[in-house]
Amino acid sequence: MSSVGADREDLIAQLDLAGRVQSTVAVMFHTALAELSGLSATEQKALDLIERFGPLTAGELAERSGLAPASVTGLLSRLERKGFARRVPNPDDRRSVLVEMVRGRLDAIGPHFLELLRPLHQLYDTFTDDELRAVLRYLTAASQIQQEATTRLPKPDH
Repeated sequence: MSSVGADREDLIAQLDLAGRVQSTVAVMFHTALAELSGLSATEQKALDLIERFGPLTAGELAERSGLAPASVTGLLSRLERKGFARRVPNPDDRRSVLVEMVRGRLDAIGPHFLELLRPLHQLYDTFTDDELRAVLRYLTAASQIQQEATTRLPKPDH
């Protein structure tokens, strides 16, 4: 094998490891952040989906999260019981409801996100615009691949 091929294989192995490390620290950060509000990481990320995409039906949340519909039903009941989400009539379909966030309930974690974003923005300043575009292209594609892998996982029986 040529050294060029070996160098690329080594680089890909380093990328795989860096991705694993990034995934682990992201899960741990979001778990700790969610716990500050009395939420699980899954509950906090479900709220993130609702915040990013607006009110969603339970089916849409299941599709976007990759969770089984039965899991989403329980998740939404917990979020509603904890006062973070509410079900409202769907103006486009009287037979269904939308789940929306209760505004202000996550305000307490905002400063903790800023503590993460400040050094990340400082890190961005060390990259050229072309490098940032490459990072953005990678993150966008990798997120899509992971989302697709999530939807292919077998759903647990409940």
